Amino acid sequence: MKTQTQKVSMAEKIGYSLGDGSANLIFQMMMMFQLFFYTDVFGIKATAAGMILLVARIFDAFVDPVVGILSDRTNTRWGKYRPWLLWTAIPFAVFFILAFTTPDLSERGKIIYAGITYTLLMSIYSFNNTPYASLGGVMTSDIKERTSISSVRFVTATIATFVVQGLTLPLVSKFGQGDDQRGWFLTITLFAIIGVVLLVITFFSAKERITPPVGQKTSVKQDFKDIVSSRPWKAMFILTLFLFTTLAMWGSSMSYYFNYFVDKTALFDFLQNFGLVRIEGETYGMWHTFLDAFGLIAQPDHSNVFAVGFSLFNMIGQVITLTGVILLSGFLSNIFGKRNVFLICLALTAFFTALFFVVDSTSISTIFIINCLKSLAYAPTIPLLWAMMGDVADHSEWVNHRRATGFVFAGVVFALKAGLGIGGAICGAIVDSFGFVSNTVQTENAIFGIRLTSSVIPAITFFVGVIALFFYPISKKLNEHIQDDLAKRRLEKEDKELLKQTEEACGIPASKWNEIEMNINRQPD
Repeated sequence: MKTQTQKVSMAEKIGYSLGDGSANLIFQMMMMFQLFFYTDVFGIKATAAGMILLVARIFDAFVDPVVGILSDRTNTRWGKYRPWLLWTAIPFAVFFILAFTTPDLSERGKIIYAGITYTLLMSIYSFNNTPYASLGGVMTSDIKERTSISSVRFVTATIATFVVQGLTLPLVSKFGQGDDQRGWFLTITLFAIIGVVLLVITFFSAKERITPPVGQKTSVKQDFKDIVSSRPWKAMFILTLFLFTTLAMWGSSMSYYFNYFVDKTALFDFLQNFGLVRIEGETYGMWHTFLDAFGLIAQPDHSNVFAVGFSLFNMIGQVITLTGVILLSGFLSNIFGKRNVFLICLALTAFFTALFFVVDSTSISTIFIINCLKSLAYAPTIPLLWAMMGDVADHSEWVNHRRATGFVFAGVVFALKAGLGIGGAICGAIVDSFGFVSNTVQTENAIFGIRLTSSVIPAITFFVGVIALFFYPISKKLNEHIQDDLAKRRLEKEDKELLKQTEEACGIPASKWNEIEMNINRQPD
């Protein structure tokens, strides 16, 4: 396909974005609830659960380069990356369900089962998400279109995050009716079915438009050499590693923060101000009944106040995030460039994250306000990470005259996976070292550990990502120059390929065409 055809319809952007909606039903569950599920539902100690997350994720991280190599070398009538979405849809759902199933086993048996099922889930995530991310890098080379695709993609991702963070605990409570294990199984099964449908729609919606340079020879050794010598790729690797270390740590710890630190009576009173509590003897309207159907109404005995309060906290944060993605990300990056927007917004995110440490357990309004500020600061960065990785793939092609989109993205997904494992392990190790014991009243020391992993420590790791961005060299001006150069190169190579095909078709080399034309012109009429 000609490289000039780079515009992408809104229908295709939305179709592509649904794949990230599917991935986030699983990703957000792993990031927000996996550690909590292992300790408070499955009954595994925090340190052991953290080690499962660390070992499984780091082991699986090595799968990503393999997937990148395989997807770059896949050639089908659907393209290189699209078919992987279809091939992995059903296994993705099955392993998702297994990872949140709770068979009756000994403590050692639970650890082994959790380790195996979680490793399988992370591996299939690689086979699904690395090609999916790579697909976004070859749908267009237009800078604004690429940012637009990422923005639409992360609107859908934010909606999926809203569903997971906002509805998981209430649905578990609603489906389980006191049996948390059954509630988790049914909730995860529901999300898994939805995920399969979304992936199939993405497969039929998205198209690949950018192909490797004509005549490029495949070489794993050269692909690896190209990315490790790439300064922008190394900066993005470090950024991604510490970003997802932080997100996993903070996401895991906030479940404990709300369940064990936040004052339940103050939280109940706060929910009552929003009409989200049931009062005996009162009748309620349709809206209240609708919320109650999803388990979003707190009971008078405070039995589900944690689930409702934490869900409201997450949902408000995601509404703010979604608004920021829609209104700010593309607007700010088009003016100031992706790198500058990412750097400033991530620094603000780190600052607001640190503030959770100084809040009193009864200051519920303050906790929610800080979360709104943090969510608004972080929102513009969400689409930029993957849009910037597409720019890194372009930079690598510009410098090396070779393109390996899947391998470039695989390296960053490697960092993502390692970060998730490290963040979960840090959270589990810290809260355990401070004396955390699940499903009991925590000591002051244990509460202190929970507060640290919810504020100061993730703020520090966020700032490491800020530092990494100072070493990312692709400015807005350089990016535009790269795109212009690559467009000219691709057009020239297409013209050369067309010329070669014409020579083969007529059996005459192009060097002879002028001579033949002159002889024809000399012929008498």
